[in-house]
Amino acid sequence: GAALALEYLDDTLQTAEHVLHSLDLSTLGSIANIGGQDYPDKLIVLRSPRSPTAESYRMLRTNLHLSDADSPPCTLLVTSSMPTEGKSLTAANLAIVTAQANRRVILIDADLRRPTQHRIFGVDNQVGFATVLAGNAELAGALIAGPTDNLRILPSGGTLETRVELLVSEKTAHIIQALKQMADVVIFDGPPTLAVTDAAILASKVDSTLLVIDASKTRRAVALRSKKTLEAVGARLVGVVLNRLSRSDKGYYAYHQYYGEDTPSS
Repeated sequence: GAALALEYLDDTLQTAEHVLHSLDLSTLGSIANIGGQDYPDKLIVLRSPRSPTAESYRMLRTNLHLSDADSPPCTLLVTSSMPTEGKSLTAANLAIVTAQANRRVILIDADLRRPTQHRIFGVDNQVGFATVLAGNAELAGALIAGPTDNLRILPSGGTLETRVELLVSEKTAHIIQALKQMADVVIFDGPPTLAVTDAAILASKVDSTLLVIDASKTRRAVALRSKKTLEAVGARLVGVVLNRLSRSDKGYYAYHQYYGEDTPSS
């Protein structure tokens, strides 16, 4: 009885069915928990490109492209409800597999409060999005070559005290337009939606927004608040990534068995 009660009270979004029922959104990708101690170890699409998890990122790439086949997103914001749900690694792995599909990709670290992409890719963070926004660097010169062809990275360039004022300014819109001329796909690793207002500002300026949900901890009410926050600013929310799925999950288990065991356990 206690076990049944706990299951009833657990309102975490653990399956695509939960997401559809609770948020009325499609799950575009289901990603297993990735092993590894350091950030570079978690770039699974480079470290273990034939693994089921890497294939899950390629499926996410395909589903994003097909979310609007007539006009697939050129600028995409990847966000989550709260910190530590895996949005930055989702953005990084998605950027790599998209570049591997012969598309020119620019990955922007737009989380100007807790930037992560420079640590994931091991690049310098002295110059980046914040310094370009502040007018202290040129966009083209701030881009860094990624670990695979067709990928360039714009790190955060540190933090920015006047970030909100600059994000809502025309300067951000001009930078986004310039980025569109330089790449086929521009992916923004944004801050969490409910933690700060930055994500909502960015969501209102890009083509599409992707919400990352941690299947082990994101609760229905929290995800629903994120959805309403994004919709309130006119964001086009294309779907959800169900992240950090347990390998005992039935849906993941069937997929994993089909592709074979060649990725390390978490």
